[in-house]
Amino acid sequence: MTVLATRPDEAMSVAGRLDELRPLLPGAGVDALWVSERANVRYLTGFSGSAGSLLVTSAGALLVTDGRYRTQAAEELDRSGASDVEVSVGGGAEQRQALERAVGASELSRLGLEAESVSWAAMRRMEATLDGVELVATSGLVEGLRQVKDDQELERMAYAAALADAALAEVRPLVRQGSSEREVSFALDTAMRRLGAEDRAFETIVASGPNAAKPHARPTDRLFQAGDAVIVDFGALFDGYRSDMTRTFFVGEVPSGVMGRVLEVVSRAQAAGVGAVRAGVAAGEVDRVCRESITEAGFGEMFEHGTGHGVGLDVHEAPAVGRSSTAILGAGAVITVEPGVYLAGVGGVRVEDTVVVTDGGCRPLTCFPKDPVA
Repeated sequence: MTVLATRPDEAMSVAGRLDELRPLLPGAGVDALWVSERANVRYLTGFSGSAGSLLVTSAGALLVTDGRYRTQAAEELDRSGASDVEVSVGGGAEQRQALERAVGASELSRLGLEAESVSWAAMRRMEATLDGVELVATSGLVEGLRQVKDDQELERMAYAAALADAALAEVRPLVRQGSSEREVSFALDTAMRRLGAEDRAFETIVASGPNAAKPHARPTDRLFQAGDAVIVDFGALFDGYRSDMTRTFFVGEVPSGVMGRVLEVVSRAQAAGVGAVRAGVAAGEVDRVCRESITEAGFGEMFEHGTGHGVGLDVHEAPAVGRSSTAILGAGAVITVEPGVYLAGVGGVRVEDTVVVTDGGCRPLTCFPKDPVA
C-alpha cells in the first residue's frame, strides 16, 4: 500500500526552544535547569543519542555526553539550529567537571533538576560536585512546552501514522483463523520498518480471544479462532516522533452476543470522545464523555484505564486524558482517544485514534478504517 503522506526530508529545527524555556525558570524558583530526560534533551537541542544531559542557564546551554557521540552531537546540533549550544565530551568524571565549571562560571545559587528523571544516586553525586549550590526539584517545565506541536512535529507524526496505516493494510489479511498473535505482531513490525519507519513506536500489542481482555497483553502463540476479537495496538517511529492506533477486528464475523454489543458501545463512545475534542476543553471532559457513554450502556466497570494521553517524542506524554486531568487542550496538542471494554475470560474491544487538537475540533492522524471484519 502507498504511504499517503509526504515524507519530511528537511532537518527538524529546534531554534528558539531554549528561549521559550528560559522565562519559565524564575517561576520554578531556579537560576538554571539540568535537563536529563532524553526526550527533553532532544526537543531542546536535536541531539538523539542515548546518553547526554543539558545545562540551561539564562545566557547559554551546555550539552555533556560521552565519546560515542562526539561526531553525532556536533552534526545533530548544527543540523537542528542549536549550534550555539556548547558541547563537552568525556566520561562521567569529565562530565561532572564540565558541569561544575559551567555552574561556577554562571554563579548559580539554585539549580533545577527534573524530578521525574533524576535518580537518588545522581542527585547525591551532583550535591558532592556542586558544593554550595541548592538543588531544586522541578516538574513539567520542558514537557509543558512539548504539549503543543509545531508544524514540523505534526508533519513527522502524520508520516509516522501514515506508515502505520499502510503497514496495517498489508497485514490485515493475516487476521484470520489459524494465524497467531505473534505472527501478526511480527508482520506489522516488519512492514513498518520496510515502509520507512525507524522502529515501532512501542511494543506492538496483538491480543485475541480471552487475551483481548487484557489491555496491554503481549503477543503469544495463540491461534485465532472463529469469532475471536483481535485487538491490534501499535505505532510507527519516524525521526523521533510516534504514532499510536488501535483497531479491533473479529475473525470471520462479529458475534451476535455480548461481544457484538461491546463493539457497538465502544465504537459509539470513541466517536463521542473524538467529537468532544477541541481547543479550550479540559482533557478530563473528553474522558467524561467516553466514560459516561460506556457507563450508560452498563459496561462502566469494564473500562478501567484512562481515555487517552499525549503523543510525541514519547508515546505517553502530557496531557493525560483521564478522570482527574485538568489540563486544557490547546490547538496543536496531539492526543489519543481510546476507550475500551474488557470482559475477563471472554475478550475485549478497544478503538483508538491519534488526533490533532484544533480550534474547531480535531483532525485525525490515524486513518485506517474501523470496519471490524475484512
